[in-house]
Amino acid sequence: MEDSDFEEETLKKRHKKNPLTSSMGEVNFMHEDDENDRLETARARFSNVIKRHAALAERLSRDSDKMIFERLQKEFEAARASQTEEVYLDGEEWNDGLLATIRERVHMEFDRKAMLADTNMIPNIHVEEKITYRVGTKVICCLEGARIGIQYETTFAGDPCELYHLVLKSKSFLEKMTVLEHTIPFFLPIREAENDLLSSNAMRFIDYIGELLQAYVDRKEQVRLIKELYGNQIGELYHSLPYHIIEFVLDDCPCKVIVSLRYADLVSVLPTRVRVIAWPIDQFKKSEVLGTHPSPTRLSYAEDALKSMSLPEAYAEIVLRLPQVVQQIFEDRNPS
Repeated sequence: MEDSDFEEETLKKRHKKNPLTSSMGEVNFMHEDDENDRLETARARFSNVIKRHAALAERLSRDSDKMIFERLQKEFEAARASQTEEVYLDGEEWNDGLLATIRERVHMEFDRKAMLADTNMIPNIHVEEKITYRVGTKVICCLEGARIGIQYETTFAGDPCELYHLVLKSKSFLEKMTVLEHTIPFFLPIREAENDLLSSNAMRFIDYIGELLQAYVDRKEQVRLIKELYGNQIGELYHSLPYHIIEFVLDDCPCKVIVSLRYADLVSVLPTRVRVIAWPIDQFKKSEVLGTHPSPTRLSYAEDALKSMSLPEAYAEIVLRLPQVVQQIFEDRNPS
């Protein structure tokens, strides 16, 4: 190998090991490219993890509970078909005293059937009174085996959505109740609520589970609706399983907008922490030519809309006003 070839090869190797031998401008350019590549790789991997996580959660929440749901649904339907009366309760009519009456009723019925079985007595042809109670969107049934069943009906925009079931049982009328089984999504804190409320305030526990489910369905349906209506404008969308963390990106607009929503608790239907940041694209070409980069801007009007409106309504408001707001930002930063 000639000396010139050897020196050239040596320089190439040295350059690979130590890029600082290049000019500072080249180093910065390479570093930016490397950083962008790493960010894109990380974004792709994270997106893949989210998809796999969502698929796994869907399979866990649907497949594992499907048989339980079908069995309980049939049992609730049978209980309502055999009822002699359905009582509608309003306001103060649903109280601790009524819940105690329901508990006493299921245990008396259980003891009566057990006594008949032990003594081989012929059951009385008199039809036993079977009452179900409707409290708002809750239906409370007396089930076989000294169990109390609650069916929760959820809605969105006035239309019926999913049904959920909760079955409570106690060894005797005087002992505390426990959750025997349910069809509530595993990521909602039913066990924590059971430990905190069921033994001390069973009525509050039953109501709280209803609030928890309705808020979850409301948040989930809001996300479903914006995907259905504006899916072509949304580049990326992420949400936690209970939909109490929601983030999405708007790409099909004069700037890139990142929306981040946080809900204070799982019974909230409006976010309490909102952050909307915009990176203008077309309007700041001049800045990019000069070597500067436009800083992001928080869109306060969008944050206010998201805190006070449902997600689809707020989204429409944001997109409607966005071109005007972006133009104003551009004029403020580039005075003539």
